[in-house]
Amino acid sequence: MTVVPRLVLSAPSSGHGTSAVALGLLAAFAERGLDVAGFKVGPDQVDAGYLGLAAGRPGRTLDARLVGPERVPALFGHGAAGAGLAVVQGTMGLYDSVAGQPETESTAAVAIALRSPVVLVVDVAAMGQSVAALVHGFRAYDEQLWLGGVILNRVASPRHEAMLREALDDVGVPVYGAVRRHELPPVLPARRHGLAPVVGRDADAVRAVRRLGEAVAATLDLDRLLTLARSAPPVPGEPWSPEPAESAGPADPAAGIVPPGGSPVIAVAGGPGGDYGPAETAELLRAAGAEVVRFDPLRDEALPAGAAALVVGGGLPESYAEQLSANRRLCIAVAELARTGRPVLAEGTGLLWLARELDGLPMCGVLDATGVSRDGVVVGYRSATARTDSVLAPAGATVVGYKEHRAVLTPRAGQAPAWSWDGGAPEGFVWRGVHASQLMVHWAGQPGVGARVVAAARAAATLGAPA
Repeated sequence: MTVVPRLVLSAPSSGHGTSAVALGLLAAFAERGLDVAGFKVGPDQVDAGYLGLAAGRPGRTLDARLVGPERVPALFGHGAAGAGLAVVQGTMGLYDSVAGQPETESTAAVAIALRSPVVLVVDVAAMGQSVAALVHGFRAYDEQLWLGGVILNRVASPRHEAMLREALDDVGVPVYGAVRRHELPPVLPARRHGLAPVVGRDADAVRAVRRLGEAVAATLDLDRLLTLARSAPPVPGEPWSPEPAESAGPADPAAGIVPPGGSPVIAVAGGPGGDYGPAETAELLRAAGAEVVRFDPLRDEALPAGAAALVVGGGLPESYAEQLSANRRLCIAVAELARTGRPVLAEGTGLLWLARELDGLPMCGVLDATGVSRDGVVVGYRSATARTDSVLAPAGATVVGYKEHRAVLTPRAGQAPAWSWDGGAPEGFVWRGVHASQLMVHWAGQPGVGARVVAAARAAATLGAPA
C-alpha cells in the first residue's frame, strides 16, 4: 500500500479553472517547502508537464484506457513516492469519459480507485444559491465518491461569496476558498507551444506557475486542504516499478530481463525540464540497462555521443516545425542513425520530423513522405494491432494508443505499416530499426517494451547494422 496525502481536483465540466487551481496549489505548497507531486487524469501530457514544473518532479498522466485500470493506483504510488502531498488534476467533468466508460476512466473512477477526497472547483460567476443543488447532486450521484468540499472560482464580491458559503453550509459542504474574478489570470504560454516551454524551462512558463502559486496561496485555505489530504487512507496495492520482473525467464528479454552486455546510450528527446514523453519511458529504459541521455531537438545540433537508439515522445509540438527544420545538422545525424539500422522510435510530431518535409520545410528525410498541416484536429483513442514486427511490438500485438494532431502525412503508411485499427487504413512506418507513428503508446501499459528497445540498441551498437 501507498501512504501519501492526496487530493483530486475536478469540476462540473471543463472551463471552471481546475488547471489553474491545481498548478497554483502545487506551486504554493512547494514554496512552503513541501515535497509535492502532480498528476493529470487522461492522456494530456501538456497539463502533466506543467504540473511537473510546478511540483519540481515529473508530472505524470493517469490514463486507465492507455495503461489499464488496474495500473492506475500502482502508477500513482510510484510517482508520488516520498511526497508530502499529491494533487491529481481531473479531466472534463467529474463523471465524464471521452470514451464512454466513466466507470473506469472518469475522474471520479480514478478518485475512487485512489481512495482520495475530491475537491470540486466551481465557476460561480453566474450562480447564486443554486451552487448548493449542483454540488449536492455531484456528491449524491455516486455513494463511493468522497466529495471533500469545494473551491469557488470567479466570485464577484464579498456579498456574493457570503451567499454562496451560506447555501453550501446548509447542505454540509465545506468551502476551502473563494477566488475573485481575474485572480487566476490566463498567464500560461499558449497551448500551441505544447510541452516546449516546460521542457525548456522557459522563463515565461516558470513565472506563470509562480504567479498562480501566489494567487492560490492568497485565496485558498491551504492548511485545511492539507488536513483533508492527510485524512486519505492508504492507496491499495503495491507501487508500479520499472524494474524487470524477477519471475520472467532469463532468456526472454521482451519479458523484462536485462540481457548481458554493456549499457547502450539511448537518446531521448527532451530538455532540462523533462522529456517529450511520459516519465515512465526513460525509467523503463534505465531499468532495462540503458544509459538515457536527453537531447533537445529544437536546440542541440548533435545527438548524444555514442547514441545507439533514439526515442522521440508524442509531446513534441507541431507548431515548432520551422525550428526542427532549421536544425539541419541534427536532421542529418538522425537520418544517419536510422540508415545504419539503429532503433528509432518516434511518435506524434516525431513521425513528421522523420518525413521528407512538413508544410514545405525540409525535415530529416528518413521516410519518403510529406506532411501538411490542416485546421481540424484528429483526436481520440485507437485500439491498434501491430502490422509489422518492430522494436516496439511484435506483429499481431494489440495496444491502446492515443492520437492528437493537426498535420497529416502522405502516404499515411509505408510498405511495412506500423498499425491498423477498425475503421481506418493502416498507419505508420516500420523500416529497418525505425518505428514511427502518430499513435502515442504509454509504455507502462505494455510490459517488455523497455527491455525490447534496449536489447535492440545493444545489438545494433555491438554488432553493427546493414549499410
